[in-house]
Amino acid sequence: MKIIDINSIPRKIIANSREKESLKKLNHSKKKWYILFFLIACMAAASWLWFLYRKPIKSLKAEDEAFQAVYHFEAGDFDKALKGDGVHKGLLEIIKAYPGTTTANLACFYTGIAYMHQKQYDEALAFLSRFKAKDFILQARAWSVMGDAHSEQKNHKQAAIYYMKAAHYKENSVYSPGYLIKAAIAFETDGQYKQAYDCYQEIIAKYPTSHYSSSLAIKESNRLSATLYL
Repeated sequence: MKIIDINSIPRKIIANSREKESLKKLNHSKKKWYILFFLIACMAAASWLWFLYRKPIKSLKAEDEAFQAVYHFEAGDFDKALKGDGVHKGLLEIIKAYPGTTTANLACFYTGIAYMHQKQYDEALAFLSRFKAKDFILQARAWSVMGDAHSEQKNHKQAAIYYMKAAHYKENSVYSPGYLIKAAIAFETDGQYKQAYDCYQEIIAKYPTSHYSSSLAIKESNRLSATLYL
């Protein structure tokens, strides 16, 4: 049997052989990664489809269970609204049981208002800050109540910030003037007289038909003007 001397093989052939082997390993490795990514994508898609399937069912169940809690809320029994009545879930349990649902989001709003009635301002702020809505009435209302909570805590600077957010969110002649009034009062209490004056001026300029513009805003604007330019 003839033994082939490796030194007799041209180096180019050896290099090509090694290169082919490296490419083969690289392609094999890439194939493994492609398969892994494909499996991950399939699992993610399956999870998403399951979520979409379960979400309406979960939302309907959350709505059913929240009915009694909202009833207690509207009746002014805020403790039962928050914690339940021993038979039905309270708002706090509904928020935990049905995260990501519209009902849980709205329950955060109700919970924040309930805590405000109980004068638990930190808790009210915590839940109202979790509430998100495109509805111009509820979202602005949530920010206004957060302003009220800060006002109760004597944090008038922060209160004014939330009142201004409420006033400028999808501005309208029905609610915005009232929020601007609250912002002006908070600004003035905090010693920010120019900002308070600007709030009244904004009401007069933007909402001339508002009853605030024809009475309170003009009166307070003139008062602050005299103070500012003495």
